[in-house]
Amino acid sequence: MLYSKIEGQGKPLLIIHGFLGMSDNWKTMGTQFAGDGFQVHLLDLRNHGKSFHSDEFSYEIMAQDVFDYCKANNLEKVNILGHSMGGKTAMLFAANHPEMVEKLIVADIGPKFYPQHHQTIFEALNAVDFSEKPSRAEIEEIMSKYITDFGTRQFLLKSLYWLEPGQLAFRFNLAVFNVKMDEIGKPLPENVIFNKPTLFVRGGNSNYILDSDFENIEKHFPNSKIETIPNVGHWLHAENPKMFYEITSSFLK
Repeated sequence: MLYSKIEGQGKPLLIIHGFLGMSDNWKTMGTQFAGDGFQVHLLDLRNHGKSFHSDEFSYEIMAQDVFDYCKANNLEKVNILGHSMGGKTAMLFAANHPEMVEKLIVADIGPKFYPQHHQTIFEALNAVDFSEKPSRAEIEEIMSKYITDFGTRQFLLKSLYWLEPGQLAFRFNLAVFNVKMDEIGKPLPENVIFNKPTLFVRGGNSNYILDSDFENIEKHFPNSKIETIPNVGHWLHAENPKMFYEITSSFLK
């Protein structure tokens, strides 16, 4: 069963993080939604955060995990918000189980195929040799040789934890990601359609959702609208949380 943090009372709102992330990334936003009268479920997808590790890793199976989570928690009708990989998981879950979803919010990803673009991040992560029991500072130093962007490094370092005294490790399942890297970019199946209210929010500086993608989005999500947050990249909810929250909460209301 997926690990989750649950906060608040009211209509269930599932929030799903992106690749290499975890529920913690959405803690502040989750508290805001809980204040709006939602019962917020911050999920850790398989192979991420505090959820279980598995050799099986695909959108189909992650969408099934979300379904199993809803069944186990007696959630019959939910709103769902997903970022990046979590957004694609949310799209597939909503299309597979439309009777369970009232509204869908997708943050900065489309239903299309994305070519592999995490190579540098993987090089940085695989350069860390945990058998040498490196400190957090030493791990950051190793990664900084590959990843110059401070924000990206801090995001990845959030997944460090003490496996045992003196021994750090990543919470995510790097060994499986090394093998299943191509799963992340896979498109939604051609026949996937979700007719209920859907909101796509994209970053103005991000290239994940281009104007040329609008037609394909509308094909899969006929009842959708697309909002742009200017001057932010792929981490739109972290770069401009105020505007992201305003857009998404007004859509949910």
